Amino acid sequence: MKHLFIFLPLLCLGITACSTDMNKSKQSAELVEKTNSKKPNIVLFFVDDLGFGDLGMRNPIFESPNVDALAAQSLSLENTYVASPTCSPSRATLLTGQHPAKLKMVRHLPSGIPTEPVHYWKTDPAQFPVPNWLDTKYKSYATAIKEQGYYNHFVGKWHLGHNKGFHPTDHGFDSQWGTTNEGHPKGYSGKFFKDSSMLTQPSEQALTESKSDKYLTDLLAQHSVDWINRYDKDQPFMLSLWFYNVHRPSQGKPDYVKHFEEKGLTGDMAKYAAQIKSMDDAVGQVRAALKAKGLDKDTIILFTSDQGSYFPNLPFRGKKKGETLYEGGARVPFFVHWPNVTRDGTINHSLIQTTDIFPTLVDIAGGNSTLDKNLDGISLLNVIRDNKVLERNKPIYGYRAYEDLYVSVREGDWKLLGYRSGERRLYNLGIDPLEQNNVVEHYPKIVKSMTIKLQGWEKEMGVEKYTGFPQAL
Repeated sequence: MKHLFIFLPLLCLGITACSTDMNKSKQSAELVEKTNSKKPNIVLFFVDDLGFGDLGMRNPIFESPNVDALAAQSLSLENTYVASPTCSPSRATLLTGQHPAKLKMVRHLPSGIPTEPVHYWKTDPAQFPVPNWLDTKYKSYATAIKEQGYYNHFVGKWHLGHNKGFHPTDHGFDSQWGTTNEGHPKGYSGKFFKDSSMLTQPSEQALTESKSDKYLTDLLAQHSVDWINRYDKDQPFMLSLWFYNVHRPSQGKPDYVKHFEEKGLTGDMAKYAAQIKSMDDAVGQVRAALKAKGLDKDTIILFTSDQGSYFPNLPFRGKKKGETLYEGGARVPFFVHWPNVTRDGTINHSLIQTTDIFPTLVDIAGGNSTLDKNLDGISLLNVIRDNKVLERNKPIYGYRAYEDLYVSVREGDWKLLGYRSGERRLYNLGIDPLEQNNVVEHYPKIVKSMTIKLQGWEKEMGVEKYTGFPQAL
């Protein structure tokens, strides 16, 4: 059966600058205080390899009633893009609010415990050296909101440093559970991971069995529910549940796989649908736990994905491991539910990048993200609260280091794709969202302008030596 899709269309400089920053900080804190009488808890669901359209609300071959219900009660940011759509870079961006090009983490971390600080990719034309772990010198959102009084608990996939000293609790989280020294499981049942057990805090019950009759996503969900039920600290919390699902291997719960086979799906697609359903179950269980404890009205929920699916993300062009900087690989779902703030079923078409999530979390927590000059994103607080259009005065850039296609530039409706060979492709997403008509030869002035901006951005990020465009047109 075809993969169907229903398409819905620096230090303060002078007294004035310092005064401005102080005013912004005060306004941000007052905004959150006015919106909620106390600081809200935060739950972040971060799914692995979930395509933009791979939810029941957008494609009837899938079943995701809990996420669909969340979306119906949320603000949906329809034009959200991953800064570098692949496992480790997307996580580094989410965690630090810095573009992966600046971090030089523009490729996933390889398996195993590395002995060298960087690695190379055989087919990468630029031979870009990528770090084998995210250095703890980079401030995480966990550290940033801890400064605002939050307790941070991390559950699930990490993939930002397999070596000891680079795990979640080394990056500012107060506790962790279910993380591992591998980027994806060997299987979702039986023996989960090839060479490492799951990592926990000493105070947590360790999951050390080499085999389990439980489904991995169910275990992460049950732990999250138990953690919520046990939480008794007199401070707001943030729960970060970073799923392993729906990353391959294609392995769903047998009864779910059978269910989708009976609906007409076959092979890996039936398994993928089953994986999505299990992820959806987990979202529902966590939300039910919040409600049972009376926390649902005091908890903000964010839901997004790290990149497009392994499967074709029709009708969009591109996917994971295939023209990844096209819409199908880089565009992801993003829902924000803030009780008594966001309106049910609201759609916002602002141009968003995952660099924006860190500053948004800081401002939600009562801080002032504008004081951190290292951040590459823009706070979405006003977008979320008032459903405003986000005004960006610069393009957003996607960047990877695997193959010839390595960069994207999005400015308004225009999207420029750049190759290390020097090739450029230009699309007008306003009239061609499926990226079928390359109009690079028809708009030389736009291509030149966007290329010049790209060159400036590459220099700002410190990656100009790897550019495909050594000279402007």
